Amino acid sequence: MNRFGEMHCSIAQAVGVVGEPWTPLILRDLFLGLCRFDDLAQDLGISRNLLTRRLEHLVAAGVVEKRRYQERPPRHEYVLSRAGRDVVPALLTLMAWGDQWSTPPGGPPALLVHDCGAQFTPVVTCPHCGGAATADTVTAVRGPGAAQGPGTMLLSAGVAAEAAEAAEAAEAAEVGQTAEAAD
Repeated sequence: MNRFGEMHCSIAQAVGVVGEPWTPLILRDLFLGLCRFDDLAQDLGISRNLLTRRLEHLVAAGVVEKRRYQERPPRHEYVLSRAGRDVVPALLTLMAWGDQWSTPPGGPPALLVHDCGAQFTPVVTCPHCGGAATADTVTAVRGPGAAQGPGTMLLSAGVAAEAAEAAEAAEAAEVGQTAEAAD
């Protein structure tokens, strides 16, 4: 569907799975309890062909599970898989951003209530100190999978520098071994 899957970046990989137009809204509806094809099509006002393609993609990616609920005629429902349930906090955070920066007239269309009974707005926090994780408080550094490739210019610059340093160190070690052998 897109080239994001070719990029060596977790965000690009995730967008390749859940970032197609309509997909976040399909995931939202599944989270809220709509699970039958006709209900999803009606709620979203999406064409049946497009909904079919999006659901097939989500099922193939392991984000949604397709379950038969009727044999004749065959009918299926769609539910979030574990991976699908794990994307819900990202959807809730996107919803909070939308509530703050692009709220529909009249205010937020939905409010969130936690199991504890309190209404809340999702906030991403550091699991170690509890501080808010924002553009001002977080720095991205190379991870164990950092590599050169499309969409990795900033992180791969460090990989290239490390490779150059390793090559220089190897060359220096080789020159040192050659010098020792000559002595």
